[in-house]
Amino acid sequence: MSKGFLIDMDGVIYSGKDLIPGSDEFIGKLQKKGIPFLFLTNNSQRSRRDVVNKLAGLGIEAEEKNVFTSAMATARFLARQKPHGTAYVLGEGGLLTSLHKQGYSLVSQDPDFVVVGEGRNFTLEMVNNAVDMILAGAKLIATNLDPSPKKKGWSNLGIKSIVSMLEEATGKTAFSVGKPSPIMMRAARKELGLSTA
Repeated sequence: MSKGFLIDMDGVIYSGKDLIPGSDEFIGKLQKKGIPFLFLTNNSQRSRRDVVNKLAGLGIEAEEKNVFTSAMATARFLARQKPHGTAYVLGEGGLLTSLHKQGYSLVSQDPDFVVVGEGRNFTLEMVNNAVDMILAGAKLIATNLDPSPKKKGWSNLGIKSIVSMLEEATGKTAFSVGKPSPIMMRAARKELGLSTA
């Protein structure tokens, strides 16, 4: 049976801006032996290309096919739930691109889903709009539920803080697709073309 690796990034490959010793050698050995692998990230803001560029800056050469994001997992999950559906998105970059690739329309009223991902351009008006949409029946989806790091100077809130605000305001619980959800793990495994043992 073929085997492969699903590899977390932050804390496994790097810590902050520093490469974790030996991680580059490990990836090099996988590449040399032709063992399939994916870097997994819950950051829905980054595209595959963004992740590849970050890794290159740390000395790890990878291709876009080696990256799987929570944005990709979320978009594929929604496409299975409701093909060619609509979404109101609190998020940016990679999430918007992934939804478009799965045939989703981004709308500002009456969406099937309200989708929350990383971003720095949220406004209170956008959050209020999302609350109204959820109360009107849109399903609340989170690309992940990563907490805020609670560090001074951190420039990006963890999605969990935004989702918690929406949950409290609507009484609805978000469905999360990203790590450690088995949905993302299964989607990543399928991306590698592997089956479980």
